[in-house]
Amino acid sequence: MNRERGKRMQTDIKPAKILRSPFFIAMWLTLFLVEIIKGALLVAVLPVYMDNILGLSAGVIGVAFALQYLGDNLFRAPSGWAAERIGFRATMVTALICTLIAVIMILFFKSAFGLSMACLILGIGTSPLWPCAMTGVTAMSGPQNKNGTAMGALEMAALGGTGLGPIGMNWLLERTNHDYRTIFLVLMGCAILVILVAMVLPGRVVLEGGPNGERGVAGGSEEHGGGGEAAKGVRAKYPAKPNLLTPFIRLQQSVRRTLHRVRSTLNVNPLVYPALFMQSFVIGLLSPVITLYTRTDLDISPNLYSLLLIAGGGITVIALLPVGKMVDRFGTKPFLNIGFLMAAASLFAFSAITSIPVVFGIVMLVGVSYAMILPAWNAFVATLIPEGERGAIWGFFLTLQGSGMVVGPIVSGLLWDHISHPAPFIASAFVMAGLAVVHFVLARKPFRTAPTG
Repeated sequence: MNRERGKRMQTDIKPAKILRSPFFIAMWLTLFLVEIIKGALLVAVLPVYMDNILGLSAGVIGVAFALQYLGDNLFRAPSGWAAERIGFRATMVTALICTLIAVIMILFFKSAFGLSMACLILGIGTSPLWPCAMTGVTAMSGPQNKNGTAMGALEMAALGGTGLGPIGMNWLLERTNHDYRTIFLVLMGCAILVILVAMVLPGRVVLEGGPNGERGVAGGSEEHGGGGEAAKGVRAKYPAKPNLLTPFIRLQQSVRRTLHRVRSTLNVNPLVYPALFMQSFVIGLLSPVITLYTRTDLDISPNLYSLLLIAGGGITVIALLPVGKMVDRFGTKPFLNIGFLMAAASLFAFSAITSIPVVFGIVMLVGVSYAMILPAWNAFVATLIPEGERGAIWGFFLTLQGSGMVVGPIVSGLLWDHISHPAPFIASAFVMAGLAVVHFVLARKPFRTAPTG
């Protein structure tokens, strides 16, 4: 009896231990700073800079942004795989150096091709962020997967950075009389700072079963002999040879083994895949037109629009951590069921109501619904990840989920131009309702009846 009570107590305090761990703090700061850079560039700086200062067309801007999303999504699965093989620190620092290079390219390059390549490199540089965060948190959460609190804290960092970046850059633009060179120098400083933060990340996830059954992220790195017996086993199996092709042969064999383990261990209901796509497809539908709709159809001023963003985004950020704690206590099912349905209803209402006070209320409902969805959805997906290849599978899942952000803006533009301005919001409401139905099925049967061969 006492042992069972002790185990329950240890499980109850594990989410708080995750938040206080050095890995989580460093990962949280890395995520926050990178989202500040991305939010500043993609929302506040690049659209105006490329249009008003460089005179590039809307088509070129769209292609550049699409390349950023493409680079981010294409490299998520490889970066998740790399994080488990060469370590969190090496993976993140290497990628964040690419982010710094991208900001430098934006500062000096003026051509459409150069800026498009910079956006592609920016996407590649930010691609390991979520796979590393999800892999580490899932590894530390233990067999009970009590990670809703940690997922909520990560989403808080992402949303906070995404909101603070544009607000800070707009304020700085006003104070510097729209001196974009100063803006890019500040963003370069942020990129250097986040590289320094990433250098304190640990190496590999090695504490899969500690002396007391604990799990965690090791502090040893690959440069100092991280990996222990597993690394020795690999070195014994593949002894050093004076052959230039040996590293490539090892890489090919490692990839083959990884793909085989993924196919044999990933035993999820096929509905998981469209659900992952739909979850970000909704955001992709909304992101290109929300500003246009509020300015043109609702006739909301820029200052009032900022208040609208604060009302919706602020309530989301504030609610994420308490909702994450409740997810750990009560499970993901009630929060996802209510969140999807609330989001569907509020998005549909947003497309039909023009009263500004009511619009503020609807936006706050959308914020509450997303605060329920984000930590619960990530915690639910974490329960589907087998232990063998967390990094690779998280990367694959996040790539599939992020692909909705690539397709969504294209569909949104077509709906806006060829059907009506409210059409993207109505479509997003239907997608959310569809997600509610898909989740209802997944909650009852998340896995296949038999593993895939």
